[in-house]
Amino acid sequence: MRTLLRLFTIIIGLLYFIYGNAAQPDPRKLIDEFFSIYFYYNPTQGVLAGLHQYDFLLENNNQESVTRKVTTYKKLLNKFKKLYPINLTNQQLADRDQIIAVINSQLLELEKIKMWKKDPDFYSSSIIANGMFVLISRNFAPLDKRLRAIIAREKQAASVLESARHNLKNPPRIYTEIALQQIPGIIRFFEQDMPMAVKNTRDTKLLMEFQRYNQKTILELKQYQQWLRSYLLPRSLGNFRLGTNLYHKKLVYNEMIDIPIQKLLVIGYADLRHNQAQLKKTAKKLDPHRHTDEIMRELAHNHGSPNQLIPDLSKEVNNLVKFIRLHKIATIPSSSTLYIKETPAFSRALSYAGLDTPGPYEKIQDAFFNVTLPDPQWSPKKADEYMQSFDHGSVVTTAIHEAYPGHNLQFLWTKFMPSKTRKLLYVDSNAEGWAHYCEQMMLDMGYGKGNLKLRLAQLRDALLRDARFIVALRLHTGNMTIEQGIQFFMREAYQTRTNAELETWRGTSDPTYLNYTLGKLSIIKLRKDYKKAQGIHFNLQKFHDAFLRQGGAPIPLVRRAILGHEGSPL
Repeated sequence: MRTLLRLFTIIIGLLYFIYGNAAQPDPRKLIDEFFSIYFYYNPTQGVLAGLHQYDFLLENNNQESVTRKVTTYKKLLNKFKKLYPINLTNQQLADRDQIIAVINSQLLELEKIKMWKKDPDFYSSSIIANGMFVLISRNFAPLDKRLRAIIAREKQAASVLESARHNLKNPPRIYTEIALQQIPGIIRFFEQDMPMAVKNTRDTKLLMEFQRYNQKTILELKQYQQWLRSYLLPRSLGNFRLGTNLYHKKLVYNEMIDIPIQKLLVIGYADLRHNQAQLKKTAKKLDPHRHTDEIMRELAHNHGSPNQLIPDLSKEVNNLVKFIRLHKIATIPSSSTLYIKETPAFSRALSYAGLDTPGPYEKIQDAFFNVTLPDPQWSPKKADEYMQSFDHGSVVTTAIHEAYPGHNLQFLWTKFMPSKTRKLLYVDSNAEGWAHYCEQMMLDMGYGKGNLKLRLAQLRDALLRDARFIVALRLHTGNMTIEQGIQFFMREAYQTRTNAELETWRGTSDPTYLNYTLGKLSIIKLRKDYKKAQGIHFNLQKFHDAFLRQGGAPIPLVRRAILGHEGSPL
């Protein structure tokens, strides 16, 4: 029977090879077609990738556009399904599988989740503000050329906001509240940052045209703000929860992780309790006579002033680079400039720190490490609570996560990635998982020389990500309320009320921010499996380089490339 089954499989394979070869499209041309369509519908992502044929376009989610996207993606999906595995190289097969997952993810969003019908901030922040910011954040072209693209995009802003008014019928109240919180910063961005960025143009006629459309955009945003406050907010009675089925599908398509929700919750709680136990054990070593809560409160208050934060991070980044090279943690392939600066105004409400890297096809490869400082209008108490997220230990872990060997190092490996798909697509469980993994790994390798306060900060950050993992799942698939989420962050992860609110609000619209812990645990599992396969030949730098070479692909595909099989990711 086994012999017959093998023979049957071989025959089917031969038939696919003989008849399928003529029917299936050229995989390289099909991948090019996918990216042309994907970036046409997501032009700001195209600009970020360094593909500047999309500079003059701006996303729009009117009903006609959504219908067209759905039809186009379904046609593309059928084409990719006709790429028979037997005719593909291992890399082409992995690219095919990843792109199919991306198309399914796009269709899930457009047809089922429908954030374009639920999130007013999506239009003002993600499309308009971010769409303009990518054109001024880097000097990828002469100013006059970028200014023409800015004007072209500002001309489309009114249409974007008109689509928002048409689409947004009954959003969750928290989404409208977040949009209202964000929009003053967006307006300031257009009033202050945009004119400052383009003031040096010598083309006075072009500058006057910009001023006209920039003022029009500001007026449109103010009218949108008033519409949100007076019309939409009272009607914002919708439910932000995805539910178990959609949440599971989102993980399968976004991350290629197919694990039941209840099992994920068991994994999340297990990691939370493990890290809590490690934190208490470390606190006992630091001072056996004081309660852990007291030590953690004192640790949080051990922070510098806001104006010292960026210089402190710069110093830490330099120390990290030296350590990585000395201890052969991973290869640093180049030394492009990393600028550490304040987060743009329009994205401060939901971000503490983040890395803004150039796309793989960008000519100028400078990266920006953005850090959110307290709002000058905050009370001293609120500002102090916020700065507790940047105590001296967290400055170290943040530098590891965002710069080295976290996000910035992964970006530096782009030129070594094996395919166009690897360069242009990434998933959060890989990118955020890698950066979060590095926080623990660097201390395990001796960075900080066993400083117990630094270890406590690392464990507290791990607890924060564990709390995100659990709160995301329970907010969207269980019965956890927003207030219960806030209390969970405070009780289980040592967060202040201010930070717990920001974290829970983020979880309502970013349901898969569990990816930090999900990715970290997947990488630890991959390293363990790789070490077992390598035996006495295991080398940590070799493992890290092999991982970085695969780019931001879903972890199951990275496992397939490194181990030769996917196996169990967790």
